[in-house]
Amino acid sequence: MNTRILVWDVPTRVFHWLLVLSFTVAFLTADSERTRDIHVMFGYILLGLLAFRLIWGFIGTRYARFGSFLFGPGEVVAYLKSLVMRKPAHYVGHNPAGSVAIWLLLLLGFVSAISGVMVYEEIGGDALEELHEFSSYAMLAVVGVHVLGVVLSSLLHRENLVRAMITGYKTNDQNAGIKRTYTWLGAIMLAAVVAFWFGYPVAGQGSSGSAQTHAAKHDDD
Repeated sequence: MNTRILVWDVPTRVFHWLLVLSFTVAFLTADSERTRDIHVMFGYILLGLLAFRLIWGFIGTRYARFGSFLFGPGEVVAYLKSLVMRKPAHYVGHNPAGSVAIWLLLLLGFVSAISGVMVYEEIGGDALEELHEFSSYAMLAVVGVHVLGVVLSSLLHRENLVRAMITGYKTNDQNAGIKRTYTWLGAIMLAAVVAFWFGYPVAGQGSSGSAQTHAAKHDDD
């Protein structure tokens, strides 16, 4: 008999949805000089979130730890075959296919954010700028595949995975849920992001000299 169990702690859920927000805003504001400060601000937020997730992947709750979704190539292939056969194995945490997307998102997120900071500080030249753009678009592609995978898995497992990442709860035939939610840590994360958001200088309100240099460079072009 399936029971309702807590799988995703609050920090993991806050990280997930803030990452969605920061990447979306950063990507949509990347091409306009008028929104450069917004793009940079959300890029810093994204980098900070990834840094937190790197730490939480080692000290977090059971299903947030990297070890819980570290699968070998054979396990990933077997799971993909089970999807084709419409008889996928059920995983309490991340499934093997989803884990591939998560590893790629973490890797590409770090590459995009760090290269973006270096480009903003005028380090690395055109090659690094191209790396930043490539990694951002690659990350968008992985996001698209990940969303499709979530929809497919939700249908095949008859389980709303999006809702699970909001509430933290899933159903399982074993009592394998986590006990601690770490709500206080999630609240601190959210408060820190909001404080950074409102405290970050935007164009016309004390923007950094680097941003002004970028603007002048584009004006000269």
